[in-house]
Amino acid sequence: MAEMTRRFDGQSAIVTGAAQGIGKVIALRLASEGANLIAADMKPTIGRAVDEIAGRCPGVQVLPFQGDVSQKAVAELLIGDARRAFGRIDVLVNNAGGGGVQPYENFNEEQIATTFANNLWTAFRCIQAVVPIMREQKYGRIVNVTANAVFGGLTDHAVVNSAKAGVHGLSSGLAIELAPFGITINTVAPAVTLIESTAERLQLKEPPPNLLRAIARIPMGRPGKMEEVAAAVAFFASREASFVSGQVLRLNGGAA
Repeated sequence: MAEMTRRFDGQSAIVTGAAQGIGKVIALRLASEGANLIAADMKPTIGRAVDEIAGRCPGVQVLPFQGDVSQKAVAELLIGDARRAFGRIDVLVNNAGGGGVQPYENFNEEQIATTFANNLWTAFRCIQAVVPIMREQKYGRIVNVTANAVFGGLTDHAVVNSAKAGVHGLSSGLAIELAPFGITINTVAPAVTLIESTAERLQLKEPPPNLLRAIARIPMGRPGKMEEVAAAVAFFASREASFVSGQVLRLNGGAA
């Protein structure tokens, strides 16, 4: 990775949903700027992702954590591991997410619960566990990754968007509560982004119509790049964003 300013030297971070895609690129960006970090994911491939990040970012410590952080005890274990490893936690990036895209009436109760767990409860539980540490430090950066579709809407996204919208409500409220302690909380909301699975679907002989419609709504005429999302997250996570809290940055190429 090209050499860049090391805004996170001496700091530590946690990135959830970091085994692949946007989360992995965010973790790589923070580590490349000097952050020691724990990359967390439910997938066993998190170890391979950590090996790659550590190999590309010599001089920082990158540790894996595998577990479902929508569970309170697991989130507390993640936060505890990070504090034991690094002594403090400066940055928490809640990137974990995922959920089916289909008409809302097709969801069963288990699918609805899983979608809310993956998108809202992962963020809630990790924030709940990290805030006491950040209060004690009188410093912290919390960055959530959601979706631009929460605002403009997309066909078949009602359930996943309602879960992601809950993260926005959580963030706007906590921005007020946490400000006196030097803790900021902001959200990055990307439109369609060229992650691995999106690239694969676009290469199909007949790409999914929903995906094509979503891209067609972007005035710039292309999906976003994972590196563009990571750059926005890195700004919110940095000391440069010290007077920015409760905000949503929509990375949408000019889309509504």
